Amino acid sequence: MKRRSSIDQQKWWRRLREHQYIRAILFCTIGFILYILLLGNVIPETIDIRLSQIADKDIRSPITIEHKTATEERRSAAVDEIGPVYDLKREYAQNQVKKVDDIFEVVDKTKNMEEDLIEDRDLEEEPLSGDELIELRVDYVKEVLSLRRNHGITDQTLVTLLEAGDSQLQIAKETTTNAVHEVMSERISIRELADAKQEVSNQIAISTVSSRLLDAMIEVAQFAIIPNYIYDANATEQLRQEAAESVEPVLIREGQLLVKEGEMISHDIYEQLRIVGLLDGSFNFFPYIGLALLVLLITGMLAYYVNEAQTSVQKNNSHLLMYTLIFIVTVSLMKITSLLEGLEIQGIGFVVPVAIGAMLITLLIHTRLALYTGIMFAVVGSIMFNNETVGTFNFTYGFYMLFSSFAGAYFLDKSNRISRILRAGLFVSAINMVAVVALMFMKTVQSGWFEIGMHVGFAFLSGFVAAVLTIGLLPFFEAGFGILSTSRLIELSSPNHPLLRKILVEAPGTYHHSVVVGNLAEAACESIGENGLLARVGSYYHDLGKTKRPHFFIENQMRMENPHDKISPQLSRTIIIAHPYDGADLLREYKMPKEIIDIAEQHHGTTLLKYFYHKANQDADQPIPESQFRYPGPKAKTKVSAIVGIADSVEAAVRTIQKPTPDKIEALVRKIIQDKLEDGQFDESDLTLKELDQIAVSILETLKGTFHQRIEYPEDVKGKGEKG
Repeated sequence: MKRRSSIDQQKWWRRLREHQYIRAILFCTIGFILYILLLGNVIPETIDIRLSQIADKDIRSPITIEHKTATEERRSAAVDEIGPVYDLKREYAQNQVKKVDDIFEVVDKTKNMEEDLIEDRDLEEEPLSGDELIELRVDYVKEVLSLRRNHGITDQTLVTLLEAGDSQLQIAKETTTNAVHEVMSERISIRELADAKQEVSNQIAISTVSSRLLDAMIEVAQFAIIPNYIYDANATEQLRQEAAESVEPVLIREGQLLVKEGEMISHDIYEQLRIVGLLDGSFNFFPYIGLALLVLLITGMLAYYVNEAQTSVQKNNSHLLMYTLIFIVTVSLMKITSLLEGLEIQGIGFVVPVAIGAMLITLLIHTRLALYTGIMFAVVGSIMFNNETVGTFNFTYGFYMLFSSFAGAYFLDKSNRISRILRAGLFVSAINMVAVVALMFMKTVQSGWFEIGMHVGFAFLSGFVAAVLTIGLLPFFEAGFGILSTSRLIELSSPNHPLLRKILVEAPGTYHHSVVVGNLAEAACESIGENGLLARVGSYYHDLGKTKRPHFFIENQMRMENPHDKISPQLSRTIIIAHPYDGADLLREYKMPKEIIDIAEQHHGTTLLKYFYHKANQDADQPIPESQFRYPGPKAKTKVSAIVGIADSVEAAVRTIQKPTPDKIEALVRKIIQDKLEDGQFDESDLTLKELDQIAVSILETLKGTFHQRIEYPEDVKGKGEKG
């Protein structure tokens, strides 16, 4: 009754520990700690500084942002460099020559018009004087040519042309048009207009006409000369717009040194500090939201992988708590190391012992989880070590931590011996040094040899520190969470352990039997990739319950009468069936690891005590149900427990063979495995048929000794000294 109550309490506590709410709380704890540790690396720094003040430290930009004022200044300078665009209108020469031709044509035509002029003017029939007629002709020419006052051709010039003879007028026309055409064929800007008019005057001056007509010709020619190199407003505006658009924005890049220590804060520097927000005291909630989303992403991916990966953390909340503590310890060490960079020692950040997380997770949980967590450490570290550029990722440290974590996980995976941890640390140091050298050599600006040496030295120290911390913390995690690590298993396998000494002293036959079972089980487990050391140590303790009544088990009956011959089969059944649970209770009393307790409790499963069941039926008046002579279980939950059960049955049975031969031994081993398979003893252990065959082969290879004598088993009876 007491044992039943204890079992119920254990089940209740187990259900509480494995509740999903506990897992959610642990992941929320990881997220909360990450948020607190990373908060200082994403919140923009504000400084108290004034104009003309001397900077007491280097100040760098926390963000990349456009300096709009400087950009506009550059664009204005680019626009100012674009002068006005002019267009040479070559068609103007022909137009102006045509205009000169028109003047002379109209003048020539007007010279012979008199009656038409009188009719047009509706004048009286009185004859006109010569001056009046000339004046009338001048008005007509001006009207036809649309010449206005002060347009460039005076009335005197028109009078001169009207009074010139036909031959003189023809010479004047040809000379003037040629001169105008030649001068207008050249580029004439507004500034060059006076020179062009002087040039056309010089060309006409060589004419042989009268001076009066020459003056008229010069006036007509100068009237025809106009600028043909014209300002193009549209083209100028387009070029200036293109020049402005071609100017790259002036950026203040994140990490850019804005002011050096000891430098005076000028107006330009002060403006840059204001633009990047270092002088802004207003609250900016975006970094807080961004960090929360990033932490949510990291913890969400961790939760998904942990719940999907086939490791002990998948269902065991105690192991998840241990994983949470390892994660928090690692990121806390990373944060402490990042703060050491404030000492301004070259490369001190590379001393970060990030490999401790991967090494502890590898030793205590699983390599796959260690590798995945190493990726998360790299992401967190790339943010945590961005001391010079707040709110960004420092990929140099991110890659360094990734290689360091992978090195720790991979090397320890090759050997589970705790003695390899220091050598694993040296391997991590080697990988760290190679990674640091590679990252430094890839930089455009090469560092000095002293700086490289400092970085490499701290990288070497990182692996050593990680190994020492792993060795120091490992016992605490093993003891606190009952983790059955390699070192713990080696400790439990020592013959000086109180329980093993108890077996040796009180049940020496059982001790020898357990050692042989350990040999068989260890080799069989290793043949299918299971933990052989766990199988060996579990075998040492699996029959601990026999120390309660050692003489009721045949291996301890040295030259004495078998007590089962004097008691009923039912009492024998009770004594035999009790030993797995007596052993489990004693193991719990000594705070032994759960895996060892499970092996002791499950190695018989629900098998039938065939010998005593057969004997009871012989004495009974009616058939007895098999259930009365079966172990109550549970069946083996793991492959290791199932293999220990197989090895236990094989060791007990093989010693009963008279004149054993390899064929006899093989037939017996395979029959035992087949019987257990058909009896459903492997249903909960996930053993496959292929693995059962590998187990049989391994056990047969291990059976090479001579075993002490045991009674012969009947065909369908397992044995009087029942091992199950």
